[in-house]
Amino acid sequence: MKRPLGRSGIEISALGAGCWAIGGPYGDTENQYGWGGSRDDDESIRALHRARDLGITFFDTASSYGAGHSETLIGSAFHGVRDQVVIATKWGYTFDEERRLAIGDDDSLEYIRTCLEGSLRRLRTDYVDLYQLHLGDLPVPRALEMIAVLDDLVIEGKIRSYGWSTDDAVRAAAFAEAGAGCTAIQHDLSVLSGSAEVLAVCEKFNQASINRGPLAMGLLSGKYHDGRQVPGDDVRSQALPWMRYFRDGAGAPEWLAAIDAIREVLTSGGRTLAQGALAWLWARSPATVPIPGFRTVEQVEENAAAMSFGPLTAADMAQIDKITTTVTAAG
Repeated sequence: MKRPLGRSGIEISALGAGCWAIGGPYGDTENQYGWGGSRDDDESIRALHRARDLGITFFDTASSYGAGHSETLIGSAFHGVRDQVVIATKWGYTFDEERRLAIGDDDSLEYIRTCLEGSLRRLRTDYVDLYQLHLGDLPVPRALEMIAVLDDLVIEGKIRSYGWSTDDAVRAAAFAEAGAGCTAIQHDLSVLSGSAEVLAVCEKFNQASINRGPLAMGLLSGKYHDGRQVPGDDVRSQALPWMRYFRDGAGAPEWLAAIDAIREVLTSGGRTLAQGALAWLWARSPATVPIPGFRTVEQVEENAAAMSFGPLTAADMAQIDKITTTVTAAG
């Protein structure tokens, strides 16, 4: 399965690989912003290789994931085969790479280039295919000031295109309309939640809809129904305002119940729960490109196998709409 990366002219796999988790833990004195527990970098690199072998060509990361560690792993995995993959990264958050410490954010025009140079070094490449603004709530006027710098980077060949990671439709529309090189909006979207308005912006302005959280941070894998908890150094254990799917490190009961309501439809035709969740996204719009996270070869193989099943049918989608509407009304 292939899809265009918006209006960039770049073709990518319909399924991407989200590389937040392989970055491992990082945080500040109050919170963790990475994925915790044991980390096996060799397994992560094997998983990146396996993803490419299985037809996944789009890899999404950010400079701050693991305080640069995610980019370093991608650079190691694809050094020598750079032309066979499409790499997206993000700028906006600052960090101490050696101490794996999150520091804050930087919306200055100068940081666009400074951060990019660090990403190019870690990725072991001289260009990035998609460069994304990571500060989702930045005021529109400030974001629009960045377009001239981004357009210059396109001309210089250091990036091929750019976009914004934001869940706000007004911000997404303004950036997509003003930036000739803007080709993607990354936003939260899954069968459980997400903004139809942002997706509509992507369709209107011919932007790739890069779906962050397509498996609800792992909840749609189905493995958290047994009450298991994530490690204390994992972002999902944190009491952050946007942490909806997990509570006190375990799957939130209301979201687990919502999954159970649609499980039968999602797993129809021999799909696993996760594969059904990805199939829903492909059926939702021709613009969608889900980027589920992974840390093991096994996870990559399950995610990649969803492409062989393809999108859900119109009947499946209608049934899910009916179930979710009924559940919402009852709640």
